[in-house]
Amino acid sequence: MSAGASAPLAQAVAGVNRLVLSAQLVERGALRYTPAGLPAFDLGLKHESQVLEDGLPRRVSLEIRAVAIGEVTRRVGALELGNSGEFAGFLSAGRNGRGLLFHVTALD
Repeated sequence: MSAGASAPLAQAVAGVNRLVLSAQLVERGALRYTPAGLPAFDLGLKHESQVLEDGLPRRVSLEIRAVAIGEVTRRVGALELGNSGEFAGFLSAGRNGRGLLFHVTALD
């Protein structure tokens, strides 16, 4: 394999897993601590918007489970239920390998 051919493969292996979502905070569990001693919140986020899909408008409404761990818990803890923000982070498999879990790493 040539050096040029390995670059796309390296990108595919490394991948990109980044999600930015404008959402409303609809649920926040009690502050807990991970086994490593980091503060954590389990969250429920709700998103509603209208997007274009193949040139046609489409209404999108979803709720997603999320978790905030570490420093971002300060910002998440200060956000009142019902308020909106721009949540950024990455997706992982949910607990027990079921569904998706949004790991929030930043909040604006």
